[in-house]
Order: sequence, then C-alpha cells, then structure tokens
Amino acid sequence: MPPENTILRLKNVEGHLKGVIRMVEEDAYCIDVIRQIQAVEAALNRVSAQILENHLNSCVITAVKGDNPSERERVLKEITEVFDMANKV
Repeated sequence: MPPENTILRLKNVEGHLKGVIRMVEEDAYCIDVIRQIQAVEAALNRVSAQILENHLNSCVITAVKGDNPSERERVLKEITEVFDMANKV
C-alpha cells in the first residue's frame, strides 16, 4: 500500500477517534461509545493488516529469496513477534 494511502486511512481513523473523544466529553450513551471505539479498532486493524501484507510482499519475499540466511531468520522472527504481540492484546 502506498504510504499516502496509509496516511489517509490513519487520518480518517484519527478523525473518527476525535469523534469518540467528543462523545465521551458530551457524556454520550456508553454502548454508542463502545461501538464507535470498536469501529476505530477495526479500522486500525485493517490498516495494520494492509501494512503487514505490503511488508510480506516486499521485504519478507526479498529476504526469503536472498542468499543471506541470517536475514531470512531475522525477518521471519519479526513476523513471529508481530503475531505473538497481537495475541497478547
């Protein structure tokens, strides 16, 4: 995904999050706030998934096809760490 597309998506999430903050400041109905938070989380997850897909299709493929075994191990370890961290959240 081109960086400008990522930035646009993140700015959209930022605007949505500001809306959630406004809802909390205005003492909106709790369930409505939770639903909006879930929408922000889902949007961030989509951006994260797109960034990961781009990384897999560029950096990881380059490393796996390359001749440097330590570079292959490094990128595969990074991917494992990302998934481990996602499961802790």
